[in-house]
Amino acid sequence: MNFTPTELGASIIFAIAVIHTFCTSYFEMLAKHSPKHAGLWHLLGEVEIVFGFWAAILIIYIGLTNDLATAKDYANKRNFTEPLFVFAIMVVAGSKPILYISTQMLHTIGKGIQFLLRVRSAPVLYFLTLGLTPLLGSLITEPAAMTLAAFLLRDLVYRHKCSNVLLFGTLGVLFVNISIGGTLTNFAAPPVLMVASTWDWSSAFMFANFGLESCIAILINALGATLLFHRQLIEPEVVKVKTKVPLAVIFVHLLFLAGVVIFAHDPVIFMWLLLFFIGYTTAYPKHQSPLILKEALLVGFFLGGLVVLGGLQGWWLQPILQNMSPTAVFYGSLALTAITDNAALTYLGSLVSGTSPEFKLALVGGAVAGGGLTVIANAPNPAGIAILRSHFPNGAVSALYLLLGALPPTLVAILAYRLM
Repeated sequence: MNFTPTELGASIIFAIAVIHTFCTSYFEMLAKHSPKHAGLWHLLGEVEIVFGFWAAILIIYIGLTNDLATAKDYANKRNFTEPLFVFAIMVVAGSKPILYISTQMLHTIGKGIQFLLRVRSAPVLYFLTLGLTPLLGSLITEPAAMTLAAFLLRDLVYRHKCSNVLLFGTLGVLFVNISIGGTLTNFAAPPVLMVASTWDWSSAFMFANFGLESCIAILINALGATLLFHRQLIEPEVVKVKTKVPLAVIFVHLLFLAGVVIFAHDPVIFMWLLLFFIGYTTAYPKHQSPLILKEALLVGFFLGGLVVLGGLQGWWLQPILQNMSPTAVFYGSLALTAITDNAALTYLGSLVSGTSPEFKLALVGGAVAGGGLTVIANAPNPAGIAILRSHFPNGAVSALYLLLGALPPTLVAILAYRLM
């Protein structure tokens, strides 16, 4: 296995960054016990800061071991389209009119189910949020679906006093379902997007090979969580909306959302659309709420750092994948995606020449099945963390508890992909 000192150093820094993600709650505790440096400890306790912080360390390291020109050249050659897209889609999808129409749709469907089954509204809405919204991700992209689902769950679950089991169990199911929910098309899930053009995978191909399996796994996970937690779910307050969002405003927001999704591969265009969107919401503030610019920027910073750090991990990832059988690739990619972004993993796998169709399906299947195990496993996960983190103990999401919460729905996804 050949590697350069720069690659070795980059992998050591990457390993430290991964360990750091498991220690964010520790830094939050330090902030409480050390008021003098509380700001620094809070900064290091932000999950979204971790990879951006260590990416800066990597650039400094490259500059010191090589030269400044080499460090600048490496940073300039990274592709930051995905971080920029997630930033843009979070801002648009998290706007008041989009959340309003999404909530109204879920409540309308929920009332129909309530009438037929004679059950409480909270479990029905909980099931629909965890079951229907992830599937919507195949149309509006996973980051947008994550943003919508996180806001809906925030109001339905996380704003109330919850047990840790409910907090992390719900988060685990959400992350896994979002990860596999974007596999019905070839453009919605980041790990699929990375290989679709290289391997000539169409949306029809994705639906034929992953559609039924993903739908079944998502519905089982959503139903299982609902049955497990239904007694803890509090009925949503019936609030009469004094001023409904006009259909014209909703339509304009949906147009902006569609535009960002359609031009997801063209950062110049979708960032241009985002600027016009911000201008529109400023011009018509009556039916708006504050845009989630801070949360979206933090998520973009996180993913940008992951792009910088992940660019030098191919020297050890690629040889591992090359020497695996399709079955080993499935479980290997599932395990590896817990410590590296699944989109980066599938991209590196697409560089391996002479692979069989079984190898390709196994690589992507394992990558999306393991996309809920950690915060860094799937690009939309930090978006969910940014929206829900304040409702967790000490304002920090335990990496260990998240892993435990995601294991049962991950096992369901594995069984769906391997047995069907």
